[in-house]
Amino acid sequence: MPAIRRTTVRRAAVSAAAAACALALLGAAPASATAASPAHAGDDHRGGGQKQLTGYFTQWGIYSGFFEKNLITSGDINHLTELDYAFSDISSDGQCSSADSWADYQRPFAANESVNGQADQPDQALKGNLNQLRELKAAYPKLKIVMSIGGWAWSGQFSQLASTAAGRQKFVSSCVDQYLKGDIPGLPAGAAAGIFDGFAVDWEYPGEPGNGNPYGPQDTPDYTALMTEFRHQLSALSRQTGAGHYLLTANTSANPDFAAKLELRKVAKVVDWFNVMTFDYHGAWENTGPTDFSSALFQDPNDPNPTNKQFTVDQAVKYYESQGVRAGQIGLAVPYYAHEWTGVTPGPNGDGLFQPAKAGLATTPNYNQVVTAPGQTYWDAAADEPYKYDPASGTFSSYDDPASLRIKGQYIRQQGLRGTFVWSLDGDTADGSLTAALGESLNGH
Repeated sequence: MPAIRRTTVRRAAVSAAAAACALALLGAAPASATAASPAHAGDDHRGGGQKQLTGYFTQWGIYSGFFEKNLITSGDINHLTELDYAFSDISSDGQCSSADSWADYQRPFAANESVNGQADQPDQALKGNLNQLRELKAAYPKLKIVMSIGGWAWSGQFSQLASTAAGRQKFVSSCVDQYLKGDIPGLPAGAAAGIFDGFAVDWEYPGEPGNGNPYGPQDTPDYTALMTEFRHQLSALSRQTGAGHYLLTANTSANPDFAAKLELRKVAKVVDWFNVMTFDYHGAWENTGPTDFSSALFQDPNDPNPTNKQFTVDQAVKYYESQGVRAGQIGLAVPYYAHEWTGVTPGPNGDGLFQPAKAGLATTPNYNQVVTAPGQTYWDAAADEPYKYDPASGTFSSYDDPASLRIKGQYIRQQGLRGTFVWSLDGDTADGSLTAALGESLNGH
């Protein structure tokens, strides 16, 4: 269904060319960059040149039929510079550990599921997703593959393990041993070596409870110390093996209040870049509304939320830069899913935007589900975001689509940012329309 453009003023920061691309797309249902050393991370990414496009691959996606092979059949692989694997868990004694050993390295893949078209053999040491990642790297050697540690569900041990030098050293060493040296417990030494090119540390969140996790003011310096320990051990391993530079990125909050709990200037000296989580600004936890944008690029002046609950991607970028983070060290997140409210009345404009919702009925479907769901698609020219409203069911959906991702890619280029990461690749359409739009835009097409 064609989108309806709301009559609000477009921000001058986005070029007319990007706007034209967006309007054209709205009528339709989109080689690897080597990381610089942290001291100069992002300097070669200001202005032109290839940008980072990191895609998240979830270990549990295989249970719903999304395999590493899908990245090839969808065409996503042609646009990705990096693949982040989610997630490594953290054991109660503060060491990296598998969150799902069956999915990670035990499940045998059939020939029609595998990257190379060959079935796993019963006696091979490494199976599961890790072996498929190895096959993917063999087929696409320029692709960087990174282990992401923590996330919303597995950040509960960070505060304790980071509180002492010994705890930090033990933790980082365990991550290096398992995922870089490939010494997976229970498998032959080095069975998983050569797959991963570094780590994305996703502590949610230092100084904040996140998913009901332990936290405290000590997390602020401890986080800096932990990231410094990662860089120290990665640099030592690089010198030892001659394998080149290992990536270290930090997944961090886009909320200025949360980000203020980080010593951003100090952390910027040891990480390659920040993956700033510029999504989930509004969503299911606000189950009575008002309906709002989950990943708005700019602020819609009609937003009824109080000032401290008005969030945008542009706001996050400005905050990080104000804290001494260079543009070339800022990567922006984009969602491949929607936040949805139900029981929403049409409101004065008939589109459900900024309206109250019925408590307890909010959901979070993938983009590939919401794009074909009933309802009328609209476009907010102030926020540079689409949304959908179905008056029959009272369902309101906020999400990104190929049009908004083209504009975000244009914004990243204009601002000289590092690039973007997407959560998660299994939310895209079978033909990879989101990744294609984002990848083409990031590279100026």
